[in-house]
Amino acid sequence: MPHSSYIEKIRAQIGSSLLLLPAVTAVIREQDCFLLARQRDSGLWSLVGGGIEPMEEPGDAVLREVQEELGVAPVVHRLIGAYGGPELATRYPNGDEVCYISLAYHCTLTEPPVKLETEELLDVDWFRPSDLPTLERHLWIDKVIKDAL
Repeated sequence: MPHSSYIEKIRAQIGSSLLLLPAVTAVIREQDCFLLARQRDSGLWSLVGGGIEPMEEPGDAVLREVQEELGVAPVVHRLIGAYGGPELATRYPNGDEVCYISLAYHCTLTEPPVKLETEELLDVDWFRPSDLPTLERHLWIDKVIKDAL
């Protein structure tokens, strides 16, 4: 997982200890399907998103994250909700521990993804909510998608 210089400075001081980090999630929807991305570090399907940089507006962060990961700019419609807790905690392969508080935004795309950010993602695809139980996924996305409906 690429780190911002801000996170790298914190990690230099505290090592791999648990960090509580603000994040955004793009709930990209087209009719009854949601765009999910399979993450390289875990192999699990999830929603597109990432960390909010210092002084960055959350709406700007969701735009940036989608552009970085998919190569297209989303249309951001509304805030769906805020999510956190044990389901958003993870330990990365390098040992870094994080727990995210993520603001989820309903988004649409005006064009298909044109560039997949391969350092973080293995694949993207559209799924219906009924497909979720068949996927190896981060379980917290079920609540976000339910709230988006």
